[in-house]
Amino acid sequence: MPIEIHHLGYVVFYIYAMKQLLLFVFVGASVTATAQDKPNPIRINQLGYFPLAPKTAIVIAPVESDSFYITAINKPDTVFKGLLSKEMQSANSSLKTRVANFTYLLNSGTYQIHVGNMVSYPFSIGIDVLKPVGIASIKGYYFQRASMELQPKYAGQWARAAGTPDKAVLVHPSAAAGTRTAGSTISSPGGWYDAGDYNKYIVNSGITMGTLLSAYEDFPAYFKTIACNIPESNDVVPDILNEVLYNLRWMLTMQDPFDGGVYNKCTEPSFSEIAMPDKVSSQRWVVQKSTAATLDFAAVMAQASRILVAYQKQFPGLSDSCLTAAKNAWEWVQKNPAVEYNQTAMNNMLMKPAITTGGYGDKVFIDEWFWAACELYISTGNEDYYKFISRSINNKLTLPGWNNVFALGYYTLLRHSKKLEATHAADLANMKRKILELADAYLQAVQGNAFKTVMGQAKTDFIWGSNAVAANQGVLLLNAYSINSDRKYADAALSNMDYILGKNATGYCFVTGIGSKPTMHPHHRLSMADDVAEPVPGLLAGGPNPGKQDKCTYEFSEPETCYADVDCSYASNEIAINWNAPLVYLSNAFNALQYKLGYATPPQKKK
Repeated sequence: MPIEIHHLGYVVFYIYAMKQLLLFVFVGASVTATAQDKPNPIRINQLGYFPLAPKTAIVIAPVESDSFYITAINKPDTVFKGLLSKEMQSANSSLKTRVANFTYLLNSGTYQIHVGNMVSYPFSIGIDVLKPVGIASIKGYYFQRASMELQPKYAGQWARAAGTPDKAVLVHPSAAAGTRTAGSTISSPGGWYDAGDYNKYIVNSGITMGTLLSAYEDFPAYFKTIACNIPESNDVVPDILNEVLYNLRWMLTMQDPFDGGVYNKCTEPSFSEIAMPDKVSSQRWVVQKSTAATLDFAAVMAQASRILVAYQKQFPGLSDSCLTAAKNAWEWVQKNPAVEYNQTAMNNMLMKPAITTGGYGDKVFIDEWFWAACELYISTGNEDYYKFISRSINNKLTLPGWNNVFALGYYTLLRHSKKLEATHAADLANMKRKILELADAYLQAVQGNAFKTVMGQAKTDFIWGSNAVAANQGVLLLNAYSINSDRKYADAALSNMDYILGKNATGYCFVTGIGSKPTMHPHHRLSMADDVAEPVPGLLAGGPNPGKQDKCTYEFSEPETCYADVDCSYASNEIAINWNAPLVYLSNAFNALQYKLGYATPPQKKK
């Protein structure tokens, strides 16, 4: 559970022209007045649209005209015109909307929509149109790296000194076992800061790493073409894996080598002040081992082990080490099947110091058992693991979250379905049916949604981290597409990409540094304390959350508009590694699939 973050945005303008479209990236450009104004009433995907994909904009009613027209940027000639749809009342706010459908505007270029006297932000139509957000969302993890200096040639204006070296982390009394007595030290450097705070959590790393590794497993060829300008970019390893490895190596330090159990987190006793990490001097601790953390760890290590087999030359022995770590973790949970990390109970036992940072406590472990067993089964082929899969494979399928990783197991078994066809065909068919049933329910909700997105099908979509709900809905829909290649599932997933990038009730693009009106003031210490006006780029803000748990002041309180782009709003404007992960998957998946989906025509090869 992301607990603290501040998210400021830097403006990146992307104009495309491949053939007719060129890609320009202006990193760190000064924020325009437009980005500070009220949201534009014409809500669009502020990056743009694939040439042959669905294209819609939402116009907030009332409007002065029943029609709209589109012009190329800075040119008066109309290139497309159409009628607005009938007015629709949103079920999630008092807003009324009308739809401008311009799916049949096919030519690449940069455009604006006109409705009466209103003019939209500029947007592009072109191939690779989501590539900037795909790259930025991966590089967002580089900016979250702990224990290392970020150099200007990679980090630009967000360069910073190394902080939180974590080479002498104390063992908390709750974590003491064997020779690792309370107050003894271990080395646990590296990894990613979890959210806006400077702590590192195994449970949240679990779903984050699982999602990123799944993105690579699903689209390995595409990720080999992506360069993110990180220190490792010139090696032969895809940058998404280079970034994952930085956190993977930290995770390995969190396993007790004497018994296989895994500590819940590496943390300060309480959240630090708003300062850069090299200015924070709090002593750091590893705290209690738990069943959830150890199973999440086992799943990640098993998944990583099979991917890293292809990189034995670059990382000798690492694949084997990961699989051994996964098996040792599995052995620990056999002996400790229900150890809850309950921070309140731990503090009530007067263990010193009291720990008050994010708990990531979980009382139900069925999903973690299932996911870990799935990853170990696929990586080893050992049918003993399938016995654990069988126990819960027919459980209800829901979107994944840090405390419910059941769906990650489904995705892995589906991805490696050929291994199940001979001996577990009935289970495979049932999983496919359940994924399609949930995906079909999403599709049915789109037409009744005033913003024509899957996101917002119910008020319950708008929770803490609601933008991750949107992204994870998209990931599930793309998994549905993988079952039968029916493009309707991809189109629905693309509607949520549009939502994240600006076609929503708030009018914000929720990714820092992307679009004309991006999130500018996230709750994110690295952005709040660095004296740079623009926030760290490539990070997904939490999104509308009527819970308002931060007690911050919100201009709007309705479910889909309850978002405040202010740094006190950690309930709606935090960033977190587990929220960025499905954004990485979704944005890069569309770039990888654009030709297969028929969203774009491949460039002709020169003769």
